[in-house]
Amino acid sequence: MDLREIKNILATAEKDIKGDTIAVGLEEKEQRARALEKEMEDSGFWDDKDLAAKKMQELKSLKELCSDWRDLEARVRDAAQLIDLAKEDEGLFQELEKETEEILRKKEKLELILLFSGKFDMNDAILEINSGAGGTEACDWANMLLRMYLRWAERRGYKVQTINILPGEEAGIKSAAISIKGPYAYGNLKAERGVHRLVRISPFDANKRRHTSFASVDVIPEVDEDIDIEIKDEDLRIDVYRSSGPGGQGVNTTDSAVRIVHLPTGIVVTCQNERSQLQNKETAMRVLKAKLYELEEQKRQEELNKETGEKMKIEWGSQIRSYVMHPYSMVKDHRTGVETGNVQAVMDGEIDPFIQAYLKKIHS
Repeated sequence: MDLREIKNILATAEKDIKGDTIAVGLEEKEQRARALEKEMEDSGFWDDKDLAAKKMQELKSLKELCSDWRDLEARVRDAAQLIDLAKEDEGLFQELEKETEEILRKKEKLELILLFSGKFDMNDAILEINSGAGGTEACDWANMLLRMYLRWAERRGYKVQTINILPGEEAGIKSAAISIKGPYAYGNLKAERGVHRLVRISPFDANKRRHTSFASVDVIPEVDEDIDIEIKDEDLRIDVYRSSGPGGQGVNTTDSAVRIVHLPTGIVVTCQNERSQLQNKETAMRVLKAKLYELEEQKRQEELNKETGEKMKIEWGSQIRSYVMHPYSMVKDHRTGVETGNVQAVMDGEIDPFIQAYLKKIHS
């Protein structure tokens, strides 16, 4: 990197920071922050301590984001003023080069956060994985995906709560549901919704033939308690049963697992993670509420698209990404064209390049 390149990078960064795209994004965040501050003035704000704490955390994140942008703008301005001095000072040039690289990294990170403009992008997420047709091979693939998302969440410092896991008959899992808690968990993971395809030599095939397996991933936001969703008791069928598992000392010997069926929609939610039937029921109801809210949002969007003549993007049931382990190594996202030959890194949770490319595409 020479001084001319540094000068161009800093000039572009300054232009982008002052441009309409970032200005509009920041204004949206500032409006939300002002709305939260106004809510805090309400005498009943702390009546629900858990909800109030979530809103306080959201306000803190918004203020930090706006402050970070102001700091970045100052860093760009200060760095630009050092260009002429760095021409005659090798040590200063090296410091300026390092600072420019850091400015680029910081700017990219902040730009991605601005892409989270959805109503629930800051919320925690509920991620569900279901194996496709293919028996043991598909169940093993679903389990590999579960591990990938757990590793991704660990890298980001997110907390994970297992809601339900249904083991496969021989290996892997038939399905799994987990709650991932952390800033912008849903905003990131909504990029993963769809069908994931695996091509590999099956470890379960004695003849070492190549197999193709599919698993679907669904992601919904965890909704706040103040979201108005009416769930009538007469619309629910609640079953309790003994938790299933692979065996060992951890097997639950009481009928604590809970399955809730919402009769009008046919939505089924199962939770067997906790030993307490009451806790499992509370978790299942929380997931059901999120699913019903998501369903209502989808209906509203469909009606809007009918009025405007727009077509819905096909995401549910679509193949969004392929993971090829044989005859070559490649992971490719079919929506953005982003690909990598390092399959193992992806399976270890390095999926941010795919997520970021998708977010940039839908906001372009």
